[in-house]
Amino acid sequence: MKINRIVYLFTRRFYKVPWLFRQIIKAGNAEKYTIQERYDKVKEVCNKVNIYGHVNITCTGIENLPTENGFLFTPNHQGLFDVLLMIDTCHIPFSIVMRKDLENLPLLKQVLKALDGKTIDREDPRQGMQIINEMAQEMMKGRNYVIFPEGTRSRNGNILGDFKGGTFKSAVKAKAPIVPVALIDSFKPFDIKDTKSVDVQIHYLQPLYYEEYKDIKTVEIAQLVKSRIVDKIEKETGIKQNQT
Repeated sequence: MKINRIVYLFTRRFYKVPWLFRQIIKAGNAEKYTIQERYDKVKEVCNKVNIYGHVNITCTGIENLPTENGFLFTPNHQGLFDVLLMIDTCHIPFSIVMRKDLENLPLLKQVLKALDGKTIDREDPRQGMQIINEMAQEMMKGRNYVIFPEGTRSRNGNILGDFKGGTFKSAVKAKAPIVPVALIDSFKPFDIKDTKSVDVQIHYLQPLYYEEYKDIKTVEIAQLVKSRIVDKIEKETGIKQNQT
């Protein structure tokens, strides 16, 4: 019988679980640790989880990241593993923006606290705009964020959903670089009931700087970012998809 990878991780590595949680909880102490120190603790846990879970990662494009902090990651969204994949492969600390209904999930809740993450209530436009304004202000001060333009995970594997223009408002307000990120097979570690090694890919693409997008609407920025991610996924997998 094939079992879920997470169940496997917690049963075969049960003696490691308390350590993993302690590290994440410890990382939540903003008074004691800098954001870089907290991020490094979370990164170590993500790395261990991926190793224990038999996840093989191919990562390219780290050299594309802006040289100064205060930018926005905008990956395609395949599932909860996306965050682990990004933290494991990126040495630059960033905060997470997630849907509010996910904020109390075990481990994710602690990660959000450790990285000063934010949650958006999709049923409350006013709260959503407040979060966008907060992100813009903090990016101008050098904080980096990741937000998923699809809003919810794709249910079609490496086929992308629509990218929402509102996702990019914080970057526009902050005049911040936008970094497209192409995730490939990131759904497999959590979705496939198998404990064999699984291969995933993450590609950090060339950033869009404010001078490149300042004269176009956010819906057009969304299409531009999506098209770059789609092109990369098609190049790496051969999977063709509609760029709508």
